[in-house]
Amino acid sequence: MPLFLLVVGASALAIFNYQKSSSSVVTSSLYALRVNPKARDVLGEEIYFAKKIPWIWGTIDQMHGRIDIRFGVKGTKGKGEMRFVSERKTRMGYVSLCWCSGICQFAYRDGGLIKFIQFETTGWTLTTEDGQVIDLINEDVDPLLKSEFGR
Repeated sequence: MPLFLLVVGASALAIFNYQKSSSSVVTSSLYALRVNPKARDVLGEEIYFAKKIPWIWGTIDQMHGRIDIRFGVKGTKGKGEMRFVSERKTRMGYVSLCWCSGICQFAYRDGGLIKFIQFETTGWTLTTEDGQVIDLINEDVDPLLKSEFGR
């Protein structure tokens, strides 16, 4: 019985981690890291997860407006850990409504309308192997507000 419970527990953790690693938050923040000039200077080209099966630490709770994740990354020059923190300041946090056919991060479809949910990035850092912490936030551009709709 203890072995069965251990297998079920480990399987549940693996499933929840897979769900996090394939979420739009993780894929978008990893893409933003790949195109960030500071990160490219430190990590080099081909930035991706540090391990074949990545472990995503933290929470992704879009329903309650809290995102605080961190995971290992690597490039051709080095390795590090990326941390991304974002929150929704207002209860509903809707930015706008528009008619469009594409898919946008932090959005959901309500009939033909897409409702954009406003999150504010409060922390986005890259910690290198030697302990150097690099702030990746650009004052002018929130890394996750870029989309095909000009947000």
